[in-house]
Amino acid sequence: MLTMQFQLSKNINRLTNAGVIPAFVSFFLLLSSCGKDELISDTAYNLEIPKGFPAMDIPLDNQLTVQRVALGKKLFFDNILSRDSSVSCASCHLPEYGFSDPEQFSKGVEGRSGFRQSMTLTNVAYNTLFFWDGGATSLELQLLAPIENPGEMDMNMPELIERLSNNHEYPSLFREAYDREIDPFTITRALAAYERTLISGNSRYDKYMYHEKNDALTESEKRGLEVFNSSRTNCSQCHSGFNFTSFGFENNGLYEYFADSGRARVTTLHSDVGLFKIPTLRNIGVTAPYMHDGSLTTLEQVIEHYQAGGKLHENKSPLITGFQLTTQEKTDLLNFLNSLTDYEFISQTAE
Repeated sequence: MLTMQFQLSKNINRLTNAGVIPAFVSFFLLLSSCGKDELISDTAYNLEIPKGFPAMDIPLDNQLTVQRVALGKKLFFDNILSRDSSVSCASCHLPEYGFSDPEQFSKGVEGRSGFRQSMTLTNVAYNTLFFWDGGATSLELQLLAPIENPGEMDMNMPELIERLSNNHEYPSLFREAYDREIDPFTITRALAAYERTLISGNSRYDKYMYHEKNDALTESEKRGLEVFNSSRTNCSQCHSGFNFTSFGFENNGLYEYFADSGRARVTTLHSDVGLFKIPTLRNIGVTAPYMHDGSLTTLEQVIEHYQAGGKLHENKSPLITGFQLTTQEKTDLLNFLNSLTDYEFISQTAE
């Protein structure tokens, strides 16, 4: 328990010093974590892990229950989290777009705009670092940033606690889920509990690969899979494994000069300038626009970028060297990428 509290303290201090989490909230989170490492609610949530996926690492202080997941889902779709009650988490992470945003930059309160494209929440619980620059080290800590960010929800945490506490539904829901009053600890953990259920592993690719349904993919999509895995394209070097990502950070040569320094904003290392989190390719067919700044609007443009080998930059990944595809191979690759869409996953609703 002491080891877990020490690690949490390190993570909170890092985000507090970076200006991501206000000092009041970080202290409260650390204080509130003490002794909260047991399952409080009785009704365990049945989390179904798809075939081919590893077991999920769930924090001891936030084991999944039906009550916690339901509370987190209600919060996720509720505008009550934003200062002017105009936006919710789902405003920037829409289910039908793979829990991403079709806009280049999401709009927060008063129509304020961010400077990065909203990342998909597909299988977000498997991440170990969050945001395009890896600035948060847990799903729970990550959730504080959009709530407090002036360009997103712009919500003061004490005011949010008061607002939720005065609501006719939330106080009893929080007590049922966590056996305690509403505070930053329970707000972030409820949201994280719901987001851990956002598992996507039922695409036609999955049926072909893990359930041995040979007809789940067309012949063109099968050829596209071969192109994807080939040494010519190197696609699968970065977009590897069950979630089509190595979970690392790379500079893909998108620009010669990066206005957004990426990972270097967190590490301050010059070698991290222009490095951004490698996103999952699951549901890639519905999560346009692409790249950290949403600058590429179609998958065709993405392929063309990698075909050309990217722009010159001293930190560019050595894997980005360019390649040639025939018209048919490009079509096959596009068709394969679209086979990664999980239509059951993107049909989720607030109900």
